[in-house]
This record gives sequence, structure tokens and C-alpha cells, in this order.
Amino acid sequence: MLLLSSLAISFSKTLRTQPLAIIGLSLLVLFIVMALFAPLLAPYNPAAIDLNHRLLAPGHVHWFGTDELGRDIFSRTLYGARLSLAVASSVVACSLFLGVVLGGLAGYYGGALDIALNIFLMNAFLALPGILLAIAFVAFLGPGLINLILALSIGGWVGYARLVRAQVLAVREREFVEAARSLGATDLRIFIRHILPNILQPIIVQSAIGMAGAVLAEATLSFLGLGVPPPAASWGSMLNDARSHLFDAPHLVIFPAIAVMLCVLSFNFLGDALRDYLDPRTRMSVGL
Repeated sequence: MLLLSSLAISFSKTLRTQPLAIIGLSLLVLFIVMALFAPLLAPYNPAAIDLNHRLLAPGHVHWFGTDELGRDIFSRTLYGARLSLAVASSVVACSLFLGVVLGGLAGYYGGALDIALNIFLMNAFLALPGILLAIAFVAFLGPGLINLILALSIGGWVGYARLVRAQVLAVREREFVEAARSLGATDLRIFIRHILPNILQPIIVQSAIGMAGAVLAEATLSFLGLGVPPPAASWGSMLNDARSHLFDAPHLVIFPAIAVMLCVLSFNFLGDALRDYLDPRTRMSVGL
């Protein structure tokens, strides 16, 4: 309890000294509330078509206006937060799992396994842009939620694997690891109980920043028509639908674009705050 209390006090000091962290946390809480309670907060069905009220400007009836099919943009923006956060969290979880497993194997055992995983496999994936791999994967298997998550995970795991490998290489020869090995601990126990807890700091920071990249990548694929198919509401698909009405109904672009921008900024701000909070040198320099 004392440790948790000290960590809470230290984190609260970090928030006070970093106003951007407060903004990022507030925005993230807002988007989580939007995602969780979208059915309660949305005034209209996001897929309901009303051609008699198409392309309405923002007003007291439709706060964000309506699109070319008469669908309420505010409701679709709320449901878009649900889809974006679900895809981003799933992509980061899958990428992180693959990165920890493959990067941990390469860094812990080294030798031929490290050459095969690092030199050949990881460099092969790094040779191609991740978004192009995702586009090719979704174009081959077809759009859909599962295919979208798998496509973004294929290109996203390499960064985590390289990070984990580098951290494991720096920790595997430490005294506490050698002590556990001399006591007969298995490799799996050594990695989970002794190595992994000591490399969590950069992994957590990378995961927070990776969430921002996943949100942006999901919006990109949805904009290209390779995301979750209609009538599901997605910020990227909303931007794609608004292209033909950029000048006569700019509100179709403004609100989903602002949602994407704020969501990405929230994760970036939190990633920076977590980096400063988890780095002992930074905490000492600011008196945390």
C-alpha cells in the first residue's frame, strides 16, 4: 500500500509539472467514455438514413450536421471512437505479444536463432513499409474487423521485437539473472520473473505511442475503403465519404478529422509523460 501511495503521489506530481500530460489523459478519458457509452450518448442511430435531411449544417437538432445520406455525424463520430480504440488496442496487444516472444527469443538465446529472427525475419519486414503490408493483406483477404487487426499487427510487431531484443541483450547477463540461473531456474521463469519486469519501462512507452500509430493506420485503411465495411461508422470512412463535399459541406470533414487528431495527440502526450515518469533520471531532474 505504501508503494502504491508513493507511486500515485509521484504520478500526480508528473501530471502537475506536465500540463500536456493532463490534456492527454483528459482526452483519452473522453474518448474512452465515448467508446463505452456510445449507444447511450448517441442521439440517433449512426446507420439510419434520412435523405430528407441530407447535408444539414451543424445545429441544435444535429450538433455536427448530417452527411450525404442524412446520417447524424455526431452519432457516427461517437461510434467511430469505439471502432478506432477497439482496433488500436487489439493491434497493440497482438503486436506486443509477437514482439515480446520473438524479440525475447532472439535476445535471450542469441547465436543462430538471433541471426534468423533479427537479420532475416525482422529486417525482411522492415524492408517494406508497414502500411503497404497492411494494404496488401486486407486487399488479398478482404475488408473486415479481424482482417484489419491482423493486417496492422503484421507490420507493427517488428518495432516491439527490436526493442525487446535490445533490452534483453542488456539485462540477460546481469547478476540477478546469473543468480537465478545458478539456482536452477528455467529459461521461461528467468525471462518472465527476472528479465521482463526490468524491461517494461520502454515497452510501456512504446505501446502508448503505438496506440497513436494504430489509430492513424486504421483511419488510413478505412479512408482507402479497406477498413470495416459499411454501415459501421469509422472516422476514416467518414473522411472518405466527405471528399466530394469538401467545399459545399466542410463539416463532414472537420469533425472526424478533429477526432482523429485529438485521439492521436492524447496517446502521444501520454507516451511522453510515461517516458518521463518511468525514467529515474528524468524524475530526479524535475524533483519527482
